[in-house]
Amino acid sequence: MGELLRGWRQRRGLSQMDLALRAEVSTRHVSFLETGRSQPSREMLLHLAEELDVPLRDRNGLLVAAGFAPVFSERPLDDPALTATREAVELVLAGHEPYPALAVDRHWTLVTANRAVGVLLADVAPQMLQPPVNVLRLSLHPNGLAPRIENLRQWRDHVLTRLHRQVDASADATLAALLEELKGYPVPEAAPDAKARDFAGVVVPLRVRTSLGRLSLFSTTTVFGTPVDITLAELAIESFFPADPDTAEALRRAATARARQDT
Repeated sequence: MGELLRGWRQRRGLSQMDLALRAEVSTRHVSFLETGRSQPSREMLLHLAEELDVPLRDRNGLLVAAGFAPVFSERPLDDPALTATREAVELVLAGHEPYPALAVDRHWTLVTANRAVGVLLADVAPQMLQPPVNVLRLSLHPNGLAPRIENLRQWRDHVLTRLHRQVDASADATLAALLEELKGYPVPEAAPDAKARDFAGVVVPLRVRTSLGRLSLFSTTTVFGTPVDITLAELAIESFFPADPDTAEALRRAATARARQDT
């Protein structure tokens, strides 16, 4: 347990004194916990994990290493207990139309998506859409979206940087392996590197060619604010917004056409 606690403290860039001040305990107590000279209570361990922003899954790991039972449940999303939250996710996705939105788990595996996402995936190789679908792999793979992304180098750098931060923050081996895989994907020498609107460096837009023409999009991420279930804590909604009026209009026209087909 002590080694795990030390690892999370160091990963957060904190000294023993920093953690002690945050948790309102003595530096000596933190030191004794990390070296195994003291055994924490369950409440103290959870308190320290909260101060270190340890993911719920890993908080369970700390508890088990200290001899306690895990306290955070992990239910599948189709569990009846998660019906309300599952409906909330679907409501957010549907409400975001005519713009694309999707839900992913902690490893960027697609959980569900709204109908507008289909516009982006129309020309993707069928094997790339066989479950489980990893959306980062899908965006950078030569058989995925990559050939149609006009600012591929810019978008690739954005994806890799974001994933690198996640690996540093979580120490997740699966994410680390995914990062190495994505870094190995080729970037064609002739790949366009169009300078899309950079929004003063605030966001990185995705410029992609589709059957609707060129779409320019930027994304936001939504997570549950107070999850106590691991599945919900690791679920994120990625919502794309039009970065220019032409994209907004094209997506609205596509949604109107789908609605007419449904009727």
